[in-house]
Amino acid sequence: MNINRKMMQAIFFFCILFQNCKEEIQVAPVVNSAAPGQVSNVKVENLAGAARITYTLPKDQDLLYVKAVYQLKSGKEMEVKSSYYNNSLLVEGFADTNPHPIKLYAVNRSEVSSAPIEVSVTPLENPIWNTFRSLEAIPAFGGIRITAENESEKNLTVMVMVDSLGEWVPSVDNIYTSAKQISRTIRGFAPNPKQFAITVRDKYMNFTDTLVTTLTPLFEQPLPKSRYTAVTLPTDSKQQYSSTGLSKMWDGDIINWPNISLTDVTVNGPQWVTFDTGKLAKMSRIVIWDYPEYTNSGRMYYYGGNVRFFEIWGSDNPPSDGSWNNWTRLGTFESKKPSGLPMGQQTDEDYQLANAGLSFDFDVSAPKVRYLRIKTIKNWQGSSFMSIAELQVYGDPR
Repeated sequence: MNINRKMMQAIFFFCILFQNCKEEIQVAPVVNSAAPGQVSNVKVENLAGAARITYTLPKDQDLLYVKAVYQLKSGKEMEVKSSYYNNSLLVEGFADTNPHPIKLYAVNRSEVSSAPIEVSVTPLENPIWNTFRSLEAIPAFGGIRITAENESEKNLTVMVMVDSLGEWVPSVDNIYTSAKQISRTIRGFAPNPKQFAITVRDKYMNFTDTLVTTLTPLFEQPLPKSRYTAVTLPTDSKQQYSSTGLSKMWDGDIINWPNISLTDVTVNGPQWVTFDTGKLAKMSRIVIWDYPEYTNSGRMYYYGGNVRFFEIWGSDNPPSDGSWNNWTRLGTFESKKPSGLPMGQQTDEDYQLANAGLSFDFDVSAPKVRYLRIKTIKNWQGSSFMSIAELQVYGDPR
């Protein structure tokens, strides 16, 4: 011990002499065990499934945050914190419009809480109910199409269950979305009458009632890509590069360059390309995989030459002069990203939907056709060339 003490003294005087080090002083944290004052002047603004609480902060110098503690209908204890820079906080997750007690605490830097102030909130109707009332389900090729409104753009799940031997079984695909307009097709069902049960829930596990309906999905099957062939008619658009090509749209590669079809970027006005599916069929839909461009933000869909406003036409015998005689329009489409964000911005939901392929249903009254023509009106950057990585056509060739 004496040796250590002498050594420390020597180091101390050495540092003072040369003035190039400082004595390190350990300062114990100050613990304030006194409870801070309470918040005051509390006001409540009731919102859909939530409430905003405003208040006046106490004068304590070491105030750190205000927290709200409450319980949801499910029994889950909730705690929401708001720093001393704010004078409000949001409590949410309520399933009903009943009064709910909220306890507010002021907390100092020593994590000592004030005595609680209890306030009652009476939330407005949870947004899931408006979405539930707007639910519609209709038969679609290979499944059912579900549409609904989500005016508040909350993160919702539309759960779809099917009747299996008298029991409700979740389908493979639920709809997870924050889109304002919900429109999605749940596929993978045979063309037989089937009972479906559809419900809506939010991220707090609040559920609506259940819509039960019996629907008969329309028959379809994927038309084999092995029979697709490129057709070049006199009025068709040319490829931008020799390394790209129409046949790249059915080579099985949905993401890599140059395995895409890229038309001439210098041409203004509508462009179109034509291909043969190899089979006369009642066409049901087409799935298009956009080419995800490389950007500073990563691979970006809904970008550049990806088709945004476009038409699909069909023919059983296209004229050799490339004219539009004997062509039937199967549909006019707009590619929409769920988030509604402008080009160059995308959410994970946007990315996942495009990466899985964007599906566009054809007019059910259209005649059987064999040849398809994709006509682009405007791409995502505002011009008219098109970049398509992959496609798959579905229909009934029977």
